[in-house]
Amino acid sequence: MPTTTRSDVRRRLSPVVSEALAAFRVVVVTGARQAGKTTLVRQVLEGRGTFVRLDDEATLQAAMTDPVSMARAGSLPRAFDEIQRAGDPLVRAIKAVVDDDPAPGQFVLNGSADFLTVPTISESLAGRAAFFELWPFSQGEIEGSSDGFVDAAFDDPESLRSGPSSRLGPVEYLQRVVTGGYPEVVSMAESARRMWFTNYLRTVTHRDITELTGARRADQLPKLLRLLAARTANELVVTEVHRDAGFGSRDTTDDYIGFLGMTYLIRLLPAWSRSLTTKVKRHPKVHVCDTGLAAHLLGKRAEALARPTDPARGPLLETFAVNEIQRQLGWSAVDARPHHFRDRAGAEVDLVLEASDGRVLAVEVKASATVKQADFRWLEFLRSRVGDDFLHGFVLYCGERPLAFGDRLSALPLAYLWQAPGFSR
Repeated sequence: MPTTTRSDVRRRLSPVVSEALAAFRVVVVTGARQAGKTTLVRQVLEGRGTFVRLDDEATLQAAMTDPVSMARAGSLPRAFDEIQRAGDPLVRAIKAVVDDDPAPGQFVLNGSADFLTVPTISESLAGRAAFFELWPFSQGEIEGSSDGFVDAAFDDPESLRSGPSSRLGPVEYLQRVVTGGYPEVVSMAESARRMWFTNYLRTVTHRDITELTGARRADQLPKLLRLLAARTANELVVTEVHRDAGFGSRDTTDDYIGFLGMTYLIRLLPAWSRSLTTKVKRHPKVHVCDTGLAAHLLGKRAEALARPTDPARGPLLETFAVNEIQRQLGWSAVDARPHHFRDRAGAEVDLVLEASDGRVLAVEVKASATVKQADFRWLEFLRSRVGDDFLHGFVLYCGERPLAFGDRLSALPLAYLWQAPGFSR
């Protein structure tokens, strides 16, 4: 993989956030700790305005003691780093400032927790703010390629069939899977990466979640996260997780799963349906938001995953693909929402993207280096029921060549997620 440092990378989300700052009074950027939010905000500000770090204890105490003065101090735009640490008083003071003056571009807020679900923040800034989620590096950000699959697939899916072969094979993909995309770790050796993930988990579970929620059993959160990592790319059946986690109360299990989502360690992919069948299941799928973290939790190295019989190989590759597409949706020109599809009769599609105009893309992920017609069974099922709104179905696999498999069905190398020919941003 290319050698990449945080300062090398211009984040794909930067121009989108800059555009929003020119139109909205407040811009809020949230994402996992160490995903690169501070670097992104500095890229957007380009030396302008005021940057306030609330992870500095003295600054935090000043913000909590006199939030009104803190919200009005300094030149615009005013950026507050780790906004969740100051809680409601500072957010309400910011709301008062922008209510007095509706001019755009006044505040940039970033935090390591979902702004709309943090228990210490009740003010949503509805109607005043634009919200963005920043994830760890995409593969395109790491190697400087297009990250254009979503736009290419919606704009001209047939063109992807005639693209070039990929030089990557299963081993290279699996190395990317176990590395993940956290900016700090993409250039680390394996031993250093393991230490980084161990300390990262301790910080998020024992400090961040406890600080935000008052969770009394924070020491159990790593165990819960490992249970969810073992289920990544599978439907989340909370009763099973509750049984294995050993929490006394089902409500506690629900709450702690929510805390892991709030801090961007996991993401739930909702079920999709257009009432195609009354037998559609409604369980979401769970995905760990970074496959490097998931592989660490499962104790998996690339060499182990290279064995075709390793049960984690397929789910981790599926999560890897879903995560890449999720990142692209943050800056894509297409307004689309991700889902999965499964019914009780066994029909199952890993990822369904439905655009706001009703067009549907469907994606299956295969861990093999070959693909066959049977791999398109459920894409054909979906195509027959969605009809003209079915734009295209793709099987992403670990082979080299793009291949046509009939009407609106194609197999693509997994690398096309970030190397889609003809698209760059």
